[in-house]
Amino acid sequence: METTTLSRRQSLVSPTEEAHVPTSTVDDIRIEPRSARTSSDRPPSLHAAADDSSKVAATAELASIMTIVSNPVPPGPSSPSLNEAVRPQDFIPPARPSSTPFPQPEPRNAEIKCTSCPAGAAPHDAHMQGMDAWDDPSFLLQQQPAVRAGLHFHDLPPEIHECILDHLFGYRVSATSKSSVGMHSVTKSWSTALRHSRRRELSELALVSSVWRALIQERLYRHIKIKATVGSVNGALVWFAQRPHLRPYVRHVEVWFPVFQPKPGSPATMVLQATSTLPTVTVDGLSASSYVLPVDNCSLDETFYFVGTTFPEVTVLTLEGGERKKAPKVTHFVYGDCTRRAQEASSQYSPFWESTVSENVERIMPKVPSVRTLVCKGQWNLIRSEEDFQHIMSALPNLQEWHGTYNKPKSKSYLTMAEILPRLPPQLKQLHLYLEADYRRELSFPAYFVKVTNRLHFCQRLGLAALGKPGSPSIEHLSYTGRVCRTFFDVLAQSADPRSTRLKSIDLTVKNCCRQVQIWNEMGSGIMDVKFIAAFEALVLAGIKALKRLRALEYLRIRYVDLDSPIPALNPYFILRRDGWCEGVWSDKIVRALQASRPEARFRDLSDIPSFIGFGKDGRVVISAESMGKVTSFKLDNYRYLSAGGGFVVAA
Repeated sequence: METTTLSRRQSLVSPTEEAHVPTSTVDDIRIEPRSARTSSDRPPSLHAAADDSSKVAATAELASIMTIVSNPVPPGPSSPSLNEAVRPQDFIPPARPSSTPFPQPEPRNAEIKCTSCPAGAAPHDAHMQGMDAWDDPSFLLQQQPAVRAGLHFHDLPPEIHECILDHLFGYRVSATSKSSVGMHSVTKSWSTALRHSRRRELSELALVSSVWRALIQERLYRHIKIKATVGSVNGALVWFAQRPHLRPYVRHVEVWFPVFQPKPGSPATMVLQATSTLPTVTVDGLSASSYVLPVDNCSLDETFYFVGTTFPEVTVLTLEGGERKKAPKVTHFVYGDCTRRAQEASSQYSPFWESTVSENVERIMPKVPSVRTLVCKGQWNLIRSEEDFQHIMSALPNLQEWHGTYNKPKSKSYLTMAEILPRLPPQLKQLHLYLEADYRRELSFPAYFVKVTNRLHFCQRLGLAALGKPGSPSIEHLSYTGRVCRTFFDVLAQSADPRSTRLKSIDLTVKNCCRQVQIWNEMGSGIMDVKFIAAFEALVLAGIKALKRLRALEYLRIRYVDLDSPIPALNPYFILRRDGWCEGVWSDKIVRALQASRPEARFRDLSDIPSFIGFGKDGRVVISAESMGKVTSFKLDNYRYLSAGGGFVVAA
């Protein structure tokens, strides 16, 4: 093999030179038979006649081929005879001219593997016996370059690791997106990871690899919940001070303020000290005297200082004020009440931070500039006046989204928000208010809302807040759950400037439509209340007419939700989607108003009655429960059949 290769290299040195091939060169050429042929391959006479003459003829023929003639083009290799062995030959490319940009040939990978043959298979024919050395591992190590080190699990791209963890424990949502707060079903598995029963198993996943350590810790500490007491906050401060690499992982901090604590010496306290768990509530219940007002809660300025100095990347802050009968208000400043000063004088008080600010100096709330979203749960215990609202807004200079939720409907909730709405910060882009979110129908207006209507019209204040202050930008997204009427859209249509307004979406969940009536049974809500359906139609009609002035508005949803409704699919709603299609209730007035305000918008379908509604022989409405589905089109005039004297029947 080596001799043949060297001889070919000598013949290809220069096609114009004459080279003399010595006799020894021809003698060194060894021709191995391809295989041992039997007598059946060719006639016996040929074997006997060509035995001696074949060697002489082959030697002369090879000598003439390897001799360089005067022809500048060298002859190509002749076809091998039957007696020649088929051996793999090295291909030697010709020398490249110097004028080429890359005169040197590129190195090629000598590792050639057959993917169609099984590894380690024995040769299937006798003519492959010369290839047995190629299967030797030592021969491969000598002839082939160093094999690249094998890939490990941690060498996979980060996207693959992210997909694995998302598949196991749910998908993460960006903390800056709207769905990070609203889509609890998506983020629940990770947001509660530190508190559910398998938190130890989740934390042990960080030991899989160094890559997973950062990914798991990032998920575990993405959303943390801290009790707003001096001891809990001090413990969290020490924890993150000893582990500073975990601080940038925190994006959502939830701080909840206790509204009660076990009384010292009570049975509940002894159970807590023995088991470190909450006591089991029996049928008789725990006595009210076992719990007292908390005395170790942090103030808001301490909370903001802790969040701002500990978590540099936090973007969502949740403050939970709690709910109970006669719940205490959360203290905004540490020196703002007599209770904290009494604690400071006692020996049991452990100072949270040493402060040199005296009470005579103007109190300033610490700033947390990284927070973009504020969620207030139990907002009545956090904000009870316009001054309280200004304190919180001063700590969040870059706030863009505000969620305010009240646990119980109160007249003070409407009155307080009526004072706050005209004073919203100009940088606020999204406003989400939930004043009454119980989703139950009512027979008449409650007494607390009558107090509100005697003092002001809340819908007018809400409409002015959606437009913003004169000369300042308005909010872009408004979501409201509570009582609202057509006055809200009338204010928008009268005061909105089509050139400057930036209101893009409005989402209204109607508890009831406020209206001026004197008879108590005409103040209710529900699909069987004719007065409410008429007020709901007026609300939708006013919203469609306001579209002419609200040119930037892309999404409009007005819905009524009644969890106790006998026919939940018939709860009235109207939706104008971003693509221009409309769904929900309709009437002739609504269709004409929509054509005048938004000519490009139209209903997908204008059907009077859904397919699951029919009429019996006695004239009553019969509803098929099996075929009941989502209603995309329903004429408002058909609600009068439900409130007729005959009523309706739901067929199984």
